[in-house]
Amino acid sequence: MFDTMTMTKTLGALCGSLLILLLGAWAAETLYHVGGGGHGDHAAQAYVIEVEGEDGNGAEEAEEGPSLEELIASADVAKGAKAFSKCKACHKLEDGANATGPHLFGVVNRAVGSVPGFGYSGKLVAVADVWSPENLNGFIENPKKFAPGTKMSFSGMKKPTDRANLIAYLDSIGN
Repeated sequence: MFDTMTMTKTLGALCGSLLILLLGAWAAETLYHVGGGGHGDHAAQAYVIEVEGEDGNGAEEAEEGPSLEELIASADVAKGAKAFSKCKACHKLEDGANATGPHLFGVVNRAVGSVPGFGYSGKLVAVADVWSPENLNGFIENPKKFAPGTKMSFSGMKKPTDRANLIAYLDSIGN
């Protein structure tokens, strides 16, 4: 009654039916999709509710935190050493010992692109003259945004306190 050929035909019929169902759903979505939640392009907002604390674009105003100088003044060098663990893969702290990236010994207030024997990208040198704490903060926060086209592949440190701790640690190493 149920031999191998019957089971194969049944399974083939089920798979074929499923394929036709999926193709039909795709075709219907393509033909009848109007976008915009079904309201079309002519729909307009009836009224706007003003909310206190928001600007015209609907984005809330960002609260200003402490300045970079205040964060560095209260920075914890030990926490900065811990934050440096993210940098160890590409940077060394010994003077003259370059790795994938240049050495970071004395990097605070050092001229950008001044480590001999390291091939900097021209994009980085064009952005800043000196690695001031402000420039380091901007670069560590988002290297690709600070110096578009830089070879550094690190995505950045988002927390201002982590960046301040790291800058304080790097400043303590070079002095």
